[in-house]
Amino acid sequence: MITTTGLTKVYRSRGRDVTALDGVDLHVREGEIFGVVGRSGAGKSSLIRCVNLLERPTSGTVVVDGRDLTALAGRGPRAGAELRRARSRIGMVFQHFNLLSSRTVQGNVELPLEILGVPGRERARKARELLGLVGLADHARAWPAQLSGGQKQRVGIARALAGDPKVLLSDEATSALDPETTRSVLDLLRDLNRQLGLTILLITHEMDVVKSICDSAALMRDGKVVESGTVSGLLATPGSELARELFPLGGPPTAADRTVVDVTFHGDSTARPLISRLSRTYDIDVSILGAAMDTIGGRQVGRMRIELPGRFEDNVVPIGFLRERGLTVEIAGTAEAAGTTETAEPVEAAEKTVEDAR
Repeated sequence: MITTTGLTKVYRSRGRDVTALDGVDLHVREGEIFGVVGRSGAGKSSLIRCVNLLERPTSGTVVVDGRDLTALAGRGPRAGAELRRARSRIGMVFQHFNLLSSRTVQGNVELPLEILGVPGRERARKARELLGLVGLADHARAWPAQLSGGQKQRVGIARALAGDPKVLLSDEATSALDPETTRSVLDLLRDLNRQLGLTILLITHEMDVVKSICDSAALMRDGKVVESGTVSGLLATPGSELARELFPLGGPPTAADRTVVDVTFHGDSTARPLISRLSRTYDIDVSILGAAMDTIGGRQVGRMRIELPGRFEDNVVPIGFLRERGLTVEIAGTAEAAGTTETAEPVEAAEKTVEDAR
């Protein structure tokens, strides 16, 4: 539904070029919720504004619903008729609501319909229908100043849906809200995704947002996408930065000759006593240094950092035991590595031994 290829955006600031986007390739499938995460300055806002060409890319292409928007942009600063029509099928929700204080709630929702030339009676009917959809049917005549932050964002979502978009872009839509209100807005976005078949691209710096509703995600740094994929797939990928951010686990080896392992549990394996079975089977003491569990995409996912006695080479068989039962296992460290007394080569060789043992 959304594909960017080689997308770059360079701003001119104080006599020098600043690269906000550096060759971004992104693919968002129809009907999914795709989250883009990263620190401030990573290029997230520039990316989402380039998707609907509120910002003109310096180079690269943006294709939405089969249409190359960059080809419709033209050369002038103003959007042409074709680009405006294409944009009408792309809704956008802003961080700070951007409601007009001089219009009622219903008037704010009607605004894009008014711009599109929809007759007054049809505008009013559509606005009331959308306010009902976001749970604000009884606030149609209220003014923005009378609403809470969560209610204002719901009005912003209703306004974004006025043109019956196939794609909804969310620019940090929950970052100004308290945790409880954030959950209710995220639940609303998930419901709209399912009811209307909306494809949602959202940017956020909150990992809880990704865990709550995203099907896929991408991590941005310095204007580049450094990692992307389905959330479940990333959690099953050893070395995934996003997996570590979603489920941060702490704990270095507690003593010499100890090996620290990160284990990811999926689906049914979260309810199986695999760690205690490991301990009984090989008569070893397993220490738990950290653990976290959550529901991702309707499935339970857990991550656990455990410590095994002995060097990595001594734990080839126990680690193979976990991998054979469908768990994702990643070597987080060894006491020797932590003390910089051992190079990476022995660990890599031992990992190959694990694979051979499987």
